[in-house]
Amino acid sequence: MRLYKISQNKELRVAISGKSGCGNTTVSTLLSEMLGVKIINFTFRQLAIEQHMTLAQVIESAKTSDWWDEQVDTRQVELARKQSCILASRLAIWMLKEADFKVYLLASDDERARRILQREGGNLEEIKAFTRMRDSEDSRRYKKIYNIDNTDTSCADYVIDTAKYTPEQIVNLIITELEKRCLIEKI
Repeated sequence: MRLYKISQNKELRVAISGKSGCGNTTVSTLLSEMLGVKIINFTFRQLAIEQHMTLAQVIESAKTSDWWDEQVDTRQVELARKQSCILASRLAIWMLKEADFKVYLLASDDERARRILQREGGNLEEIKAFTRMRDSEDSRRYKKIYNIDNTDTSCADYVIDTAKYTPEQIVNLIITELEKRCLIEKI
């Protein structure tokens, strides 16, 4: 339900990043609903579906081919530049340089694994191992392809530990910051 409008009829681009299980998709979806703007969240998961592959197969292929990352990242940034939006991706805060507000969501490895287990089911220890492997592989690729250190969040305007808040509280924290910066106003 839309509760806010973008100030002065300008465009607004909010970039939200975080590793798997940090609440990126949940928070971005709630924020997009409150602001009445599109969410852009094209990921390896969607690319895997398009290519009729599993997520694990795409991650394995991405180890030897930059094509996968370039497809996801190029599509997202191109879409984000066309309109007001919430860009939700692992690299959003680094890739969408013109974002009006950049948020990085974090959570402990154990919390992230617990959330992934709740969302997808499976075995907790296997999820922890897969998540560690994926984090390591993501970091390696981002450094190689874009020279981005995804552990350096200094470009973010706001870093939030999602284990301390509900998704709704996180959205309210972001809304408050957007209002302070006169980027949005209540309808």
